[in-house]
Amino acid sequence: MKLYYTPGACSLSPHIVLKEAGYTYSLEKVNLGTKQTETGEDFREINEKGYIPVLKLEDGEFLTEGAAIVQYLADLKPESGLAPRAGTIERVRLNEWLAYISTELHKGFSPLFGNPSEHAAEALKKKLSIRLDYVEKRLKGHDYLIGHQFTIADAYLFTVLNWSNPLKFDLSAWPSIVAFMKRVADRPQVKAAMQEEGLIKA
Repeated sequence: MKLYYTPGACSLSPHIVLKEAGYTYSLEKVNLGTKQTETGEDFREINEKGYIPVLKLEDGEFLTEGAAIVQYLADLKPESGLAPRAGTIERVRLNEWLAYISTELHKGFSPLFGNPSEHAAEALKKKLSIRLDYVEKRLKGHDYLIGHQFTIADAYLFTVLNWSNPLKFDLSAWPSIVAFMKRVADRPQVKAAMQEEGLIKA
């Protein structure tokens, strides 16, 4: 398998899952500005949508969309415990979280990278704060989003909330979220994925 990624972007989520599940894989960095991969390929020939992540499978198929990729990886290795079994209420709850993170948090943070006006930035942050209040409430008294088991939803949440650092978005108002971020950051495979992307030192 090969993961096309951009350091620290949403592709970090499937990168973490690849590590946590024990896959053998390779990485290829993508410059989203030039749409070129590090080996000189036109990334738009790989994914016409023009964005990461993309997972190239052993048979040459390409998978796109982070939430789909992480579910595929977890289902191939159910022993990893990264996702409840399909058809269970627990799996539906996991899908709820993946959808919430994607639509309310991922798409909530993304516009802040576009240097919005001060007024627009404040409005975006206010809306994000309401969404984070919900996450804080659900994490209170729990290690992870679904009880005490790390799942693909946690990998995605960590990835998105990690953007608070470059955006100077202070998370201190949400102590359970802060504790969650530290808990996930301390996981050996999360550290390893971040090291591979050059986000932290080895």
